[in-house]
Amino acid sequence: MAETGGGRPGYARMRLGVIMERRRIDHPWQKWRVAAVEVLPEPPELEPGRPMVEDEAVSRYYGGTFVLELFADETEAYKYNLSASRPAVYVILSEDPAARDGFRAMRVSASPWDAQAHGETALDRVDAVPMPEPVLAFVKDFVDRWYRDRPFHKRRRRGADRPPGEGSEFVPLGGGEEGS
Repeated sequence: MAETGGGRPGYARMRLGVIMERRRIDHPWQKWRVAAVEVLPEPPELEPGRPMVEDEAVSRYYGGTFVLELFADETEAYKYNLSASRPAVYVILSEDPAARDGFRAMRVSASPWDAQAHGETALDRVDAVPMPEPVLAFVKDFVDRWYRDRPFHKRRRRGADRPPGEGSEFVPLGGGEEGS
């Protein structure tokens, strides 16, 4: 199920299965809503797109198996996720006309910052699904082992707080002489 980095310190991974859902909605421009709704900590041996539950209003199918990778330098993001009222696994989806319902799961992440970066593009969509207990324990154990609090260092802009002529890097155009 979960494994460490195989000799790589500060790295661990876990295989997760993604369950997708297509639900009928009452909307003038769209008949269906497609979303990732669940991750399985012990993924089945199914091919992506395989139906799991189907009726007239809802269709659930297997979205594929993906590797949740954890890195020591991202533990602050994982810790932030774990502190939420409902920790999530983020499933990154991409539009794909060849996919069953127009979207294909691409990867999974436990980092809300990684999810935000993907969500800022028009090409990807991010669905937050509840983090199952085994995944929660896995991520928490990783954070407990690798998180190091980093002290805050206030940066100071060079010369920005000083007037011209007192160490500021501001140099007026025209050689620096007024009136020339």
